Amino acid sequence: MSEQTVFPALRYADAKAAIDWLGRAFGFEPRVVYDEGDVVHHAELQVPGGMIMLGSVRGDSSEYQKVAPPPGSTSIYVVVEDTDAHHARAKEAGAEILMDLHDTDYGSRDYTARDLEGNVWSFGTYQPWSVTH
Repeated sequence: MSEQTVFPALRYADAKAAIDWLGRAFGFEPRVVYDEGDVVHHAELQVPGGMIMLGSVRGDSSEYQKVAPPPGSTSIYVVVEDTDAHHARAKEAGAEILMDLHDTDYGSRDYTARDLEGNVWSFGTYQPWSVTH
């Protein structure tokens, strides 16, 4: 089987504000942003070891716009080294904390927050690649 890589793709009503906020709250850095006025056609935001893609919701009737999920309907898990520091950064940026810092029964330290358009983000130390099932 050939190698495959997954990049979550999100849509935002205000993608420019999302890019700024995701950086301040969760540490994402823009890799590339293709925009025109208030519309972000495509953006790639990265953190060490991962990347998301995002763009603006547009009023056009393209095939993708017809089938794409509505903004704020995504849930993503991100592995972080220092959950406590990450949580503090998110709170300082005004993230709505849905589940406060906690230790799980499987050895992870996690928290969950909502972004400015409703997507749910969980952050923790659980690394799926390191577990053998």
